[in-house]
Order: sequence, then structure tokens, then C-alpha cells
Amino acid sequence: MSTLVVVGSQWGDEGKGKVTDYLAQEADVVVRSQGGNNAGHTITFDGEKFALRSIPSGIFNPNIKNVMANGMVINPKQMLEELAGLEARGIKNYQLFVSNRAHIVLPYHEALDGAYEQFKGDKKIGTTKRGIGPAYADKANRIGIRIADLVEPEQFKAALQATLPIKNMELKMLGLPEFKLDDIYNEYVEYGKKIKPFVADTSLLLEEEVEKGSKILFEGAQGVMLCLDHGTYPYVTSSSPTGASVPLNAGIAPRYINNVLGICKAYTTRVGEGPFPTELDGEIAHTIRERGHEYGTVTKRPRRVGWLDAVALNYARRISGINYLALMLFDVLSGLDTVKICYAYKLDGKIINTYPASLAELGRVEPQFIELPGWKEDITHVSSFEELPVNAQNYIRKVEELTKSEVVLFSVGPDRKQTIRLKEFFK
Repeated sequence: MSTLVVVGSQWGDEGKGKVTDYLAQEADVVVRSQGGNNAGHTITFDGEKFALRSIPSGIFNPNIKNVMANGMVINPKQMLEELAGLEARGIKNYQLFVSNRAHIVLPYHEALDGAYEQFKGDKKIGTTKRGIGPAYADKANRIGIRIADLVEPEQFKAALQATLPIKNMELKMLGLPEFKLDDIYNEYVEYGKKIKPFVADTSLLLEEEVEKGSKILFEGAQGVMLCLDHGTYPYVTSSSPTGASVPLNAGIAPRYINNVLGICKAYTTRVGEGPFPTELDGEIAHTIRERGHEYGTVTKRPRRVGWLDAVALNYARRISGINYLALMLFDVLSGLDTVKICYAYKLDGKIINTYPASLAELGRVEPQFIELPGWKEDITHVSSFEELPVNAQNYIRKVEELTKSEVVLFSVGPDRKQTIRLKEFFK
């Protein structure tokens, strides 16, 4: 038996999709354990680019079982549109299993998401307005609707009859149009019929795969620093993207998790609002953003960029149980005269190596940097660590030193072939 969890170790958009796609070629099962269609994965191979929103990254391989687990919130309409888009591009032979315990995103969730964000004004979170937060809120309030309800027409109608009056009350309070039950029911009951062939008890399926000795890859959405419990609250997502959350979100025992691979960029990015101690502006920020194509997969929003933050990485490593690191978009730093890594913060005159919980304290921290010589060489064609320029090798070794983690994979371009692995993962 071998399982591997792939998590983002920053604020999301680290390149998890590429790593998952790369490692999925050796896996039997790929599991998306949390989040919704607010977070996309971009995967490039054979010169083609695919933007996945909620479908697991193993969907391109017909031999892989792809699981959308109970910890997700699934937009049925978007999911079917995504599958139709893949099929239009020739991805027709796949195995997909959708948890009957996953909650669904409905139109009122999207309406409420946008309204609450607008209502917050300059305190906005920077959500994608895809309805993810309100769907998770309904789950916690015990008024959510699950896939198991959606695929049973009478049960779905009863669930809507119980929940919609509450949601319409919220919409009315915010000055928004209310939804009619029949409109939602008639549209979404048809989605339920189309999704039903994919629905399964995925917890049971995964236990059976574990018992068979299958190689199982768990992929998360967003990044550890956006965790609802441990991230930069309230500028976080509505679930936990940590390795620690996987057993709960996938319906398996914690003892089945062997290793956690933390994905990080060779620099740092963030989408939306919230603290970002190493954030850059000016020419260097523009250079990194354009070279790295730092625009949201789903939203197309420009990402904020900054130097690599080892303080945040160490924090992510600790709370997510990260064993190893994958350093992505390493080629983006090529051509810079010098590169920097934040190794500590200065807070109120004192050097600290921990990530503060207080937003007020985060607003006062001053990042302390190590400055290293850059490299001018094009590294997009290297196939081993030894082929890297010495200064690029030194950068990786410094990251390992500062994070107490072994870099076992690095990326020098968007294609599968531009991924250099330094260690085997699956047994």
C-alpha cells in the first residue's frame, strides 16, 4: 500500500495540478478531497493546456479511478459543463466516482457569496463568488443539500422545500431577488439524473483500494495558508487544504496516509486580499508575474507576487505534516541578478521565526532576507539537478536548509517533460 498527499504549501496556485498529473501516471486512484470549483488546476502535456476546476487531475488516464470525495462542495451544473468540455477535446474514456455525501452548490449560494462580499466593502475577502463559502456554511448549519439528495427527485424536492425559505430570507435581507423552488428543482433534478451514474460511496471504494494495495494520490485545492483553521483568517478558504484534513475529507483512517508532498513555487504568490509579508511591486514583480503567467486559472485575476517566504513554508510544513517539497516554476527566476529568500520576520524590534496569528502583528512584520546570486542561463531544458547552474543548485540547497525539508522535485517549464524528480514516491 502506498498513499501520497499533494498539498499546496503557500496560498494556492503553486502548480499542484501539474505535479498531480505527473505523479498520477503511476497511481491507481486520484482523489480530490476538498474545495469546489473556486480553485483550478492547469495541466499541460503534448502541447495542450487543460484548466480543471473540480474534476481530479487523473481524468486524462482511462486506467485511473478519479474520486470527488465527501469533503468537496460540488456545483452540478459546472461539473457537467467541465466534463462536456473535456469530452469535446477527446477526453471521453475515464473513470469518475462522486461521493454521495458531498454537498452541492446551488444558485442561491452564488448569489449570497457575491452579496456578502460586496457588503463587506474594504473588508472583503476576495472570494471567487462561486458560492463555495455559503455552501460550506449551510453544511455546518445542517441545512445543506447533498449529492445523495440530488439524485433522488423526491428527496431533493423535500430538501429544497426545507432550505429555500431560509435562503430566500437571507436574499431578501440583502435586497436580492428570491429564487423559486420549481425553477431550481426543474433545472437541477435533470443534472442529478446525469450525475447519478457516477455516484458512489467513495469512502468504501477507497478502503477497498487500500486493501488491494493500490497507489492512491490525494490532491487538494488552494494551499495550507488558506486553511480555515490555520490560515491567515479571515482571508482564507472555507475548508482545510492541509494534509491533516485528508482522512476526514476522504472518509479514510489517518493511518493510511504515508507521505505529504508540499508544492511551492520558487517564489510566492497570492490571489485576493490578506497579509503577504514578502510581497513585491515594481519591475521585479512585473517580470515574475509575466514570466510565470501569474493570473488566476478560474478568475484570470492578476496574482500578487513576492519572494519565497521560508517562515510561512515552515509553518505550512508543521501543520500539514509535509515530508518533502516540490519547487515549481523554478525557471521563472532565471535572468535575475540576485534572488531573495525570507528567513525570518522582525516584529516590534525582535526577530521571530513563527507565523503570527494576529493580522495586526502580520501587518507590522518586516521580512528579513538572504540575498543570493542569480543565474542567467536558460534552465528549461535541464533534465537533472546536476545540469542546473551552480547558483540555481545553491538556491535549492538554501531552501532545503531553511525549511528543514528535502526538495524532491523541481519544475523548469509547464510540460510534463519539464518536471525533474529526484526521489521515488510510490512503493
